[in-house]
Amino acid sequence: MGCQASIRWQRGLVVTLLALQLCSGCGEGTATSTAAQPTSAQPYDYCTDRPPDAACYAAKRAPLSDNMALARAIADRYISEHPPATQKWDWGPTVQMFAFSELYRVTGDATYQQYYKQWMDAQIAQGYAIHSSDTCAPALIAAILSMQLGGEQYHVVVNDALDYLDHRALRTAQGGINHLGDSSVLGVTLWLDSLFMFGNLLTRWGEFAPDPARLDMMGGQFRIFTELLQSPSGLYVHAYGYKPKVDTDIYWGRGNGWVTAAGYDYLRARLGRGEDDPLVQQALRNQVNALVELQDQDTGLWWTILNRPGETYLETSAGALFAYGMARAYRYGFLDAAVLPVVAKAMHGVRSRIVNDDQGRPVVTGVSLGTSAGTFQYYKSIATGDDINYGVGAVLLSLIETSGLPLGG
Repeated sequence: MGCQASIRWQRGLVVTLLALQLCSGCGEGTATSTAAQPTSAQPYDYCTDRPPDAACYAAKRAPLSDNMALARAIADRYISEHPPATQKWDWGPTVQMFAFSELYRVTGDATYQQYYKQWMDAQIAQGYAIHSSDTCAPALIAAILSMQLGGEQYHVVVNDALDYLDHRALRTAQGGINHLGDSSVLGVTLWLDSLFMFGNLLTRWGEFAPDPARLDMMGGQFRIFTELLQSPSGLYVHAYGYKPKVDTDIYWGRGNGWVTAAGYDYLRARLGRGEDDPLVQQALRNQVNALVELQDQDTGLWWTILNRPGETYLETSAGALFAYGMARAYRYGFLDAAVLPVVAKAMHGVRSRIVNDDQGRPVVTGVSLGTSAGTFQYYKSIATGDDINYGVGAVLLSLIETSGLPLGG
């Protein structure tokens, strides 16, 4: 068998095995469908028959691993170059702060918690405004601080964000939350980004408060977004109901990454309550099946327009978000070991985008800049940058979540 044929055969075997696992229990199900439960009696992340406590969660991510050492080095450099008060109230810093909160959970190093605390305290002191999904995102960090430290000031931020979602954000006819919040100038429009930007807040607050209605709200939004944005291929288009010109036959990489990451964390929270959401799980199965087929076999990354390989560029943050989401799915039993070669290859690609600066410190490179919905030519024209906060955050999340997994050499 020739080299290329062997590669195709191995790739086909991985896809086939993954598809067999993903399709187990396919079909209509109820809210507590047994078929949609994790495939093993005890998920990888569990130390007992209960969801992982703080010590178990950290131990399962191997705090002394090479992955964690690299994550810490990236974070330490970022901290030295970017004082927390200089970062604004927006989604980009939120992704990076969220990753720092995970780094703190695993390492116990208060340096990382102090960084995102100082950022949130500075935002509260100078005043903030919530008027879109992107500006709702920072409330996730307030929720995390409220969970970790208490403090009425953080609870106020969470309540402001929930009030925005409940009463001020416009809705589509189906009930989907407008990405542009209280403005309809460009349409009452759904964007993939929103499932991460407000979805993580709903998941974490619903889990912590506990407020099951917030988990129900996240599940409801995910179903609406899936109905309106997911294609028969399993991939999601960027936007629905957006007035400017968009191409509807292309699939943006990082946008699909937001869906994978937020969706599997939501399913994790449901699992911790002994619950499931078969529709969301099926939607993510369909998406992962498509992503496995589209992964670039030379680099392990994905093209910024997933279904137009070779016509744009391979992008760092999308690969990191897919690796994070799939790794989380494996840890909690929603995907089995057939996905691990995909994750391992993705992480090889992500690591290839981490280069040293002139002081020998690691820097995340190759991250596409902020992206609206648009045409293929528009996406193709988006430049890439280095040391971008949300790119750093995505890469840190992938390094943390894959640390300790049996990914092989």
